[in-house]
Amino acid sequence: MPVTLTYPGVYIEEVPSGVRTIVGVATSITAFVGRALRGPVNRPVRVQSFAEFERIFGGLWTSSGMSYAVQHFFLNGGGDALIVRVVHSGDATPANNAAAATGATGGLDLTAANPGEWGNRLRITIDHNTRDPADVSLFNLIVEEMNGTGPSASAIASEAFRNVSVATTSPRFVQTVLAAESVFVRATAVPNTRPAAASLFLTGGQDGIAPTAAEVQGAPANKTGLFALEDADLFNLLCIPPVAPDGDADPAVYTAALAYCKQRRAMLIVDPRTSWANPTAVESDANNSAGFIAPLRDENAILYFPRVRMADPLQENRLASFVPCGVMAGVIARTDAQRGVWKAPAGQEATLAGVRELAYKMTDGENGRINPLGINALRAFPVTGNVAWGARTLEGADRLASEWKYIPVRRLALFIEESLFRGTQWVVFEPNDEPLWAQIRLNVGAFMQDLFRQGAFQGSSPREAFFVRCDRTTTTQSDIDRGIVNIHVGFAPLKPAEFVVIRIQQIAGQSAGA
Repeated sequence: MPVTLTYPGVYIEEVPSGVRTIVGVATSITAFVGRALRGPVNRPVRVQSFAEFERIFGGLWTSSGMSYAVQHFFLNGGGDALIVRVVHSGDATPANNAAAATGATGGLDLTAANPGEWGNRLRITIDHNTRDPADVSLFNLIVEEMNGTGPSASAIASEAFRNVSVATTSPRFVQTVLAAESVFVRATAVPNTRPAAASLFLTGGQDGIAPTAAEVQGAPANKTGLFALEDADLFNLLCIPPVAPDGDADPAVYTAALAYCKQRRAMLIVDPRTSWANPTAVESDANNSAGFIAPLRDENAILYFPRVRMADPLQENRLASFVPCGVMAGVIARTDAQRGVWKAPAGQEATLAGVRELAYKMTDGENGRINPLGINALRAFPVTGNVAWGARTLEGADRLASEWKYIPVRRLALFIEESLFRGTQWVVFEPNDEPLWAQIRLNVGAFMQDLFRQGAFQGSSPREAFFVRCDRTTTTQSDIDRGIVNIHVGFAPLKPAEFVVIRIQQIAGQSAGA
């Protein structure tokens, strides 16, 4: 800001440098949409460990494919997940629907914070040992989650709300306090005077039947199902495990999810079908224009085959078959952390933690039949163990000749797009002339230069690796008149060494110097 000159002397002005740092966004935040034992419904909740998932969503459940996928994600190196719980609530028989447990004492009606049978284990205790026993509006409320409902049940978690009030004008009004602070219960009706001392369990909670495909998909207008992710700032990978661990996700849900991923610059991990018993079945579907894979042929979709067999803690650790989306999302996250988003999540380093065996053990020849079709194999090798052995998008079939053939190339492009989208917001409404263009070139160039130094691009010099253009050649006077500034960014991506060819020959006779 110019200094007003009023007296003879020396004046100091601070001039902005024009440097605005562009920070790279996260690359492996994984969204999961599906059924869970408990937790908020149709709302994305961030969890950063499986213990946190257990606390909020109840942990593993035999009727929830998502719960196992989340466990596999964190087991394989994942560190950041968004969970969207979906419940069934739309048919004409409420007895079959997911319902929250409720209870009433002295006119105080309480209900579990979210639907599910888990609410039947909530024990409510009310006493009058308040700071002012003469105040008939005050009482203490203890909420305990028990490990059962019988007399021998013990508390596994609890909440205490002391000196809450039935007076609507009180800062400790019980309805407001529970809505703001309680994980377990909400007050749906409050009496005029404090409820009598009591101890009771909530009742009537139901898990209900499994949500339908339409409920998993949801609706953009209502932000339900997968569209609840509209309330999430960012996610990079999307997993939609089957509702039942041994089932299939609906193809229509995948189609809607893929379209949404393209809007959000994210990748969809598609799971193999239960009917794919061998590579021949996969090959047949991939070559069928009316098959499962056909509508999912896109640079933002990834598919791995076969399913994985892992120990099931709920079944005495016996081996069970699971979809690989959670495992592979974890492998991708681990690879990003160790090597960067430009490294293919495949090879000997891409081990599948916790996977005891694969549902089908592929040979090299069988792998060679599905790889050219854009289907990534999960393989079992001696010593190395179970690994991801493919790095193609579903548009990576050889006959499509797509520039987005490889997963790391596509994910690097999405990373750059999202980072530049967020990092250039300051440009909007700035004067559209050379000083602005120079700032843009400086800031975007610095971001790309940093990626080059990390080894994200081909080339031995920045000139060979990337370019940033923003000048009179990209933005004409007509563009300026319409309020447009055009920024052109190009990069030379690294591509995985998918095929290693070693040529060996015999040397006939002795060398000349012998």
